[in-house]
Amino acid sequence: MTELRNSAIFDRGPENPFSEFFVGRSYLNMLSTEGVTVGNVTFEPGCRNHWHIHHAASGGGQLLLCTSGSGWYQEWGQPARALQAGDVVQIPAGVKHWHGAAADSWFVHLAVEIPGEATKTEWCEPVSDEEYSKL
Repeated sequence: MTELRNSAIFDRGPENPFSEFFVGRSYLNMLSTEGVTVGNVTFEPGCRNHWHIHHAASGGGQLLLCTSGSGWYQEWGQPARALQAGDVVQIPAGVKHWHGAAADSWFVHLAVEIPGEATKTEWCEPVSDEEYSKL
């Protein structure tokens, strides 16, 4: 199992206050809440968020900047994409998706909320253990 390196760029932060929308344990360190919202999200091995959609009347979406470990990203109806440190994922508004750690690795990414009008996140169903175990 890949351990989280002590050379993390940002502090891990406290347990994620949005834990009801995650399978497993994650941590959130909000780096910016003004202008552009940026959160450092740390996932324990096997942790993933539920399917969700970033809605916006215009603009919006999310950008993931992967900084440590191994993880996954998947859009609804598409195959999952393996992620490593250095990967960038651009998620347009309106796209149902999930992201999280690989089963055997911690995973850290910066979640950048793209500014837009009337933005909100819709949380959907969890990624099942059955779906996840197929990765």
